[in-house]
Amino acid sequence: MVVRSAERLRLAEEVVAQLRDGLGVVAVRLPSLRVDLVSMASEDPDPLVDLGRCNLDTAMRLAIALQGLKP
Repeated sequence: MVVRSAERLRLAEEVVAQLRDGLGVVAVRLPSLRVDLVSMASEDPDPLVDLGRCNLDTAMRLAIALQGLKP
């Protein structure tokens, strides 16, 4: 199945929204979470999700939340 660039961008935007919602449940907010539009500029676009930068407090909350997911 070939997914066109417009569809890949839409899927990337959906994933960003899902990540934002999921992280919000565990009180983690990544202020720079977004689709990297530069990654869509090539002839064969492959969107990247930019998780961005965050402060130490946010990084610690994220690490704690991820530890809770270990089997």
